[in-house]
Amino acid sequence: MDKKERLILIIAIIVLILICVFLNKIKKIDPSYDLKIYFFNAGKADAILIEKNNKYIMLDTGEESLSQEILDYFKKNNIKKLDYLIITHFDKDHVGSASNVIDNIEIGEVLQSNYIKESEYYNNYIKSLSNKKITPITVSGDYDIELDDLKIVVNGSEKIYDSNESNNSSLIVSINYNKNNFLFMGDSQNARIKDFLNNNDETYDFLKVPYHGNYLKRLDTLLEEKNIKYAVITSSNKELESEETISMLNKYNIKYFLTRKGSITIYSNGNEIKIRQ
Repeated sequence: MDKKERLILIIAIIVLILICVFLNKIKKIDPSYDLKIYFFNAGKADAILIEKNNKYIMLDTGEESLSQEILDYFKKNNIKKLDYLIITHFDKDHVGSASNVIDNIEIGEVLQSNYIKESEYYNNYIKSLSNKKITPITVSGDYDIELDDLKIVVNGSEKIYDSNESNNSSLIVSINYNKNNFLFMGDSQNARIKDFLNNNDETYDFLKVPYHGNYLKRLDTLLEEKNIKYAVITSSNKELESEETISMLNKYNIKYFLTRKGSITIYSNGNEIKIRQ
């Protein structure tokens, strides 16, 4: 085989690989994978939509600038009601779009953190709740939700921490669907992670990495004890994803995804998980 033939063969192989990658991306998910978890590409912010048989939970709402994208997604997917809106804590990158979401869609129940952080975004959120005559539930300890055949536990801190009060007040949300378990840590930092580990014996297939991939020494213990297989980091640039965090994920052979590279969709049939980006 001469040089020209080798080059043609290499090009053909590359084209075939690209075609396979493309077909894998557009391949439809089996409808039995009926739990869908959608991560908006929200930069350094959390905005996550959980869907099961036309029932919906919104977990945080990103910054105010994400409002229109969220509402457009609702319209495109014919989502007219959120059964639950969960605000893990009141930093602007988690509550920023909440008022616009509340103003424009029917809301069932609203769950919130026990630590109030005053800001224009928090004030707008409270005003929108008042206009809709919604009384939010402040979660302390475990709050159980059954949505379709999902078992969901929203864990609220029972104390106010001495440092990083807002982040450490984050609600921690776990979802069980048959054999699959999912864990969403908000912006929990070391003290909150330590308390959670001391009071939780479950293992989880998936983790929403706390605090946007910033280094947390307790993350190593969390990854090891919880037997994580997949993870998502919500970040806007590589600087947020500390080398230590990435090293921890690699240490435990965890397949991870970054929202800064695009929106992420997780599918589960209760036995297996598929992730698309």
